[in-house]
Amino acid sequence: LPQISSNNHLKFSIFLARPMNEQNNQSAAMFVDPHIHMTARTTYDYMILKEYGVTAIIEPSFWMGQPRTSTGSFKDYFSSLIGWERFRAAQFGIRHYCTISLNPKEANNPEIADEVMDLLPLFVCKEGVVAVGEIGYDEMTEAEDKYFRLQLELAKEVDKPVLVHTPHRNKKEGTSRSMDVCEEMGVDPSMVIVDHANEETAQEVLDRGYWAAFSIYPKTKMGNKRMVELVREYGCDRIIVDSAADWGLSDPLAVPKTAQLMAEMGIPEDHIRKVCYENALAAYSQSGEIKETDWTNPPAIDQRQLYDGNSVLRGQAPVVESDKMASLLIE
Repeated sequence: LPQISSNNHLKFSIFLARPMNEQNNQSAAMFVDPHIHMTARTTYDYMILKEYGVTAIIEPSFWMGQPRTSTGSFKDYFSSLIGWERFRAAQFGIRHYCTISLNPKEANNPEIADEVMDLLPLFVCKEGVVAVGEIGYDEMTEAEDKYFRLQLELAKEVDKPVLVHTPHRNKKEGTSRSMDVCEEMGVDPSMVIVDHANEETAQEVLDRGYWAAFSIYPKTKMGNKRMVELVREYGCDRIIVDSAADWGLSDPLAVPKTAQLMAEMGIPEDHIRKVCYENALAAYSQSGEIKETDWTNPPAIDQRQLYDGNSVLRGQAPVVESDKMASLLIE
């Protein structure tokens, strides 16, 4: 991936979404990463994201790397997404949103899947929950299909967008099947974000009226040079760039790095702004839970605050004014 400038803020005069910088008369970049698993990342990652213009993130609920063995572990996880994680992000100037679901991989666990489904209505309407997801297919089993359909019905009931996980194996078949099921269940394609798309699936996803999201993830999903060529071929309508960064070898700065590469390779300014910022906002704002003023006019940072008696700090002096945030960066 290309190197980002070591300046305090990544600056592109082409990005108009952020207020003009008074010192150098440049407009600073502003990004949304609409798929990043910050529960698996460090607090320092939040600081770096903020440093390079990521102002809002969406964290889909997902498989944590090993099977959960009780419904209570799901309840605690969902609670952390709408509680502690939202607080932790805000303490570093990032607006945090999430999606809630029984993920496809764990839909294959019959001992707890039905009980988790009973939990979902308690969480999907909470503040900051912008979609039902990730749902869809992993191995394309009958159990996955059952719970995919049940969660599509739930999304319709609560009038929330849907985030679809497309399988890593049988990608094309799984993507087509996912859209078929959405349509069978009466879900409007404009309410569905089909994630982990690639060159093999992009055309069909876009032709059928869905949002196509591309995860810039080393080796297993999409590279940022490939992403540049996709935008060059398909334009910017209904295309979204995300990092899908998690506990694996992944890059939380994938969105701003891809934006930088697009600028260097001649992608039009408005296209970059669309795929790295505006389209994610447009897709998920259909939930009524996310709007641009959440981060353009945010509450003041005050790291003296506690969440359930706990601080995000580990020995650092609390920051109260946002302009002192850079002082916490490790030199």
